[in-house]
Amino acid sequence: MSKRVLTTESGAPVSDNQNSATAGVGGPLLLQDQHLLEKLARFNRERIPERVVHARGSGAYGYFEVTDDVTGFTYADFLNTVGKRTEVFLRFSTVADNLGGADAVRDPRGFALKFYTEEGNYDLVGNNTPVFFIKDPIKFPDFIHSQKRDPFTGKQEPDNVWDFWAHAPEATHQITWLMGDRGIPASYRHMNGYGSHTYQWTNAEGEAFFVKYHFKTNQGIRSLSTEQAQEIAGKDANSHQTDLLQAIERGVNPSWTLYVQIMPAAEAAEYRFNPFDLTKVWPHKDYPLQRVGRLVLDRNPDNVFAEVEQAAFSPNNFVPGIGPSPDKMLQGRLFAYADAHRYRLGVNHTQLAVNAPKATVANNYGRDGLMASNGQGRHAKNYEPNSYDGPAETGRPLSAPLAVNGHTGTHEAPLHTKDDHFFQAGELYRLMSAEEQSRLIANIAGGLSQVSRDDVIEKNLAHFHAADPEYGRRVEEAVRALRED
Repeated sequence: MSKRVLTTESGAPVSDNQNSATAGVGGPLLLQDQHLLEKLARFNRERIPERVVHARGSGAYGYFEVTDDVTGFTYADFLNTVGKRTEVFLRFSTVADNLGGADAVRDPRGFALKFYTEEGNYDLVGNNTPVFFIKDPIKFPDFIHSQKRDPFTGKQEPDNVWDFWAHAPEATHQITWLMGDRGIPASYRHMNGYGSHTYQWTNAEGEAFFVKYHFKTNQGIRSLSTEQAQEIAGKDANSHQTDLLQAIERGVNPSWTLYVQIMPAAEAAEYRFNPFDLTKVWPHKDYPLQRVGRLVLDRNPDNVFAEVEQAAFSPNNFVPGIGPSPDKMLQGRLFAYADAHRYRLGVNHTQLAVNAPKATVANNYGRDGLMASNGQGRHAKNYEPNSYDGPAETGRPLSAPLAVNGHTGTHEAPLHTKDDHFFQAGELYRLMSAEEQSRLIANIAGGLSQVSRDDVIEKNLAHFHAADPEYGRRVEEAVRALRED
């Protein structure tokens, strides 16, 4: 069997890939060596800007299979038949560190899922926690700046991390999650995934429901202690990537069961706290989990850069029957995610294989731009309406309209009877076993005790006291002991 011929990017055969062309045996290089220049120029351009957040990630393909009838709540095509399967791509990630960071760190994990449905791509962008640190996107750039590398020291600073949290009391619930046992998953396979935000489903009759997504791992929850994580990160910075890759290659395909909580839209206004607040969960006793289907990952990408690094997810990629809610953080992300991809990958990033729809063709009037490859035919026009049988709108909204009222402006006052920042953090603390509580206290104190300013420490301690008196007392005592040591 003959070997394939090495060629330049224009397809010309390469005669020598080990020696550059020179003027004589010992002479200088020649500018006419097209192969050399092409290799060096391409090498200079191989990298693209990394994601500002969720930079370090892993991904895999698989399918989602409907196991339970949910047609009473949504007319989404990919959910309309028990047994129906839809191809998916799932990207896991850490949030705060750079592309070269370690996997086994205390950090939320991204859980971004792309469904290649028959009606276009549906992106569900969430985390491995059901809540987040903030509930208004205007705070998001400041929050991420506080968690990333300091401009002067070039490293993550406890002073910055805890100073922001001192001024964001709504973060107390997520801090309790992050510093607890689930703050460092043992692998991507051994953690849950959540849509985190509240979304809207609409059924065929036009009835609207608000929903929260819960992907429960079928492998069981497994987590690492701080000491275990430090040891693993030192031995293999790619521990989660290694685990996911090898499991699927062995045929040990990870899976999750999807459940949803469903709230009739009419109940949202009178609920005891804001149901669109990303820092809070809906108690299961109010809205029980209802099973929807099974998610399975069974194929690794062939090229990590092309398929994982260039995978683009945006929560505004909806399909008929599914839409947004008034969740402020979700509303901000409807813009920010797609805008980030246009910056990183270009305006035609949706034409890349990992991002392109599978069962449908993207019929629209967008043309040209960097790396445009879909001209849509010689007779395709780039304006609408037209007289040439171009694609036309359906006239049917993807989801039910959201009711709005009130005056424009910035609003801080709570609209519900129980909208304080702390009660769910206290409930989470009280759900933990004694051993879990002790580890939580030690993790919080280990970070907070490194803060240099006493006033920042006091503000954070006040948040834990407000969540639960015992919680606050134990954190305060642990911090004091470490600072006096």
